[in-house]
Amino acid sequence: QVQLVESGGGLVQPGGSLRLSCAASGTIFRINAMGWYRQAPGKQRELVATITSGGSTNYADSVKGRFTISRDNAKNTVYLQMNMLKPEDTAVYYCNARIAPTALYEYSSWGQGTQVTVSS
Repeated sequence: QVQLVESGGGLVQPGGSLRLSCAASGTIFRINAMGWYRQAPGKQRELVATITSGGSTNYADSVKGRFTISRDNAKNTVYLQMNMLKPEDTAVYYCNARIAPTALYEYSSWGQGTQVTVSS
């Protein structure tokens, strides 16, 4: 089993910055893509950003130019640098990792979520 532990959430004023971290631990054979998703009250969970094991990234249009996803494969950790935060970025942010025990199979693992609140 693989556990994902997120950290770095909190309360920040509009225009401020936060950096989220997510570390994977446990029996890890290979981690393919990693990513961040968020869920605001009353809304469905949505993709924020993803990054492949090779470093290719994908962002939601709403965060392009403000958020940066990165990863440290040696530490099995993914980061999300969030700048120019807006009130509409307020949500619970979840880390996701695609775990590949074999070359032919992968499954999705989720963290417990970390709250990000953008408010003055």
